[in-house]
Amino acid sequence: MIITGDDSEYIAFVKARLHDQFLMTDLGPLRYFLGIEVSSSSDGFYISQEKYIQDLLARAALGDERTVETPMELNVKLQPTDGDPLPDPTRYRHLVGSLVYLAVTRPDISYLVHILSQFVSAPSTVHYSHLLYVLRYLRGTITRRLFFPRFSSLQLQCYSDATWASDPSDRRSLSAYCVFFGGSLIAWKTKKQTAVSRSSVEAELRAMALLTAEVI
Repeated sequence: MIITGDDSEYIAFVKARLHDQFLMTDLGPLRYFLGIEVSSSSDGFYISQEKYIQDLLARAALGDERTVETPMELNVKLQPTDGDPLPDPTRYRHLVGSLVYLAVTRPDISYLVHILSQFVSAPSTVHYSHLLYVLRYLRGTITRRLFFPRFSSLQLQCYSDATWASDPSDRRSLSAYCVFFGGSLIAWKTKKQTAVSRSSVEAELRAMALLTAEVI
């Protein structure tokens, strides 16, 4: 359980009442919760999943120590028919599922996780090789963290984008957005659009509509 707020006396009161009703231990300031690491400084808070990535790499059992600079090669468009079907897709599904949770603190892999998730029902050798590529990227960027400053403006800044007809199998576009509250990144998402956009402008408008709904 995480108890948070700006009134230390009331937090102490809540913990005392909980302790009266339940057998519980106060672990002190938040440092680790469900695979998410939290650290603080005078400037703000940092959130990361470094240990989670280490465990993920250990389960993946990569046969080398290579790292890559980007999470995906340029101009790659994966299709369901690429490569040969994996004899046992269980490993692929487990690793992609772990990446979905990792994207909670790593917006830089959000797009790749969305792409790889589309093939969990019938992954191929090509899809698996791109999954390993993402893992090598994570190995080289394992210390990256999200920063939430203590003092920041109370202004929302929102950005959206779209890749027009980027899926070669159905020609649907992808919407993506991110939302900053002051200097803190508080929301981000990549999602395939529900209909085919007949122009790049239409794809951009659909992405803006998705962002607007999130902000409201």
